[in-house]
Amino acid sequence: MRKPDEENFRAFAGKHAAGLRRCAYLFCGDWHLAEDLTQTTLIKIYRAWSKVQVQDSLQNYSRRVLLNTWLDEKRRPWRRSELRYETVPDTPDVSADPEAAQDRSWAKDMTHRALLELPPRQRAALVLRYFDDLSVAETAVVLGCSEGTVKSQTARGLATLRNVVENLTAGRPARRVVS
Repeated sequence: MRKPDEENFRAFAGKHAAGLRRCAYLFCGDWHLAEDLTQTTLIKIYRAWSKVQVQDSLQNYSRRVLLNTWLDEKRRPWRRSELRYETVPDTPDVSADPEAAQDRSWAKDMTHRALLELPPRQRAALVLRYFDDLSVAETAVVLGCSEGTVKSQTARGLATLRNVVENLTAGRPARRVVS
C-alpha cells in the first residue's frame, strides 16, 4: 500500500474503530468477540482499501463488512455449541447517586439481555437504527435489503423486544422513579 493510502486508512481506523467495536458488541453481546470482529473488519477493509476509498460512505461500508463478519461468525459450528453464562462487568460511576446508578445499570443490563434474545436480522436493524442512529435508507444499504424490509424488521424487532422485556421484568418489583 502506498504511504498516503496507509495514512488515510490509519486515520479512518483511528476515527471509527471504537464505534465499530460498540456496534459489534451490540450485535454479539461479548466484548472479546466484538474486538475480534472489529479487528477482522478492519483487516478486510485494509485489504480492499484501494477499491473502498471510492465508496460514497466508508462508514456504511465498514458497518456492512462488520455485519457480514458477525453473521459469518455466527454460522461457524463452534459458535453454536458455546454457552455463555457470565455477565459483562460494569464500571461503577462513583460520582452518581448509588440508587440512580443502580437503576441505570439495571436498565442497561435489561436492554442488553433483551437485545441478545432477538433474531440476528432484527437485532442488526435495531442496533443500526437506534444505537448507531442511521436512517432507514442508510440501514437498508448496510443490511443489503430494501427500506421496507428495514421497516418491517425494525417493527418486528421492537415488538419482540417489548415481549422479551416484559418476560424479563415479570418477576422484578416495580422500580421507583427518581426525579
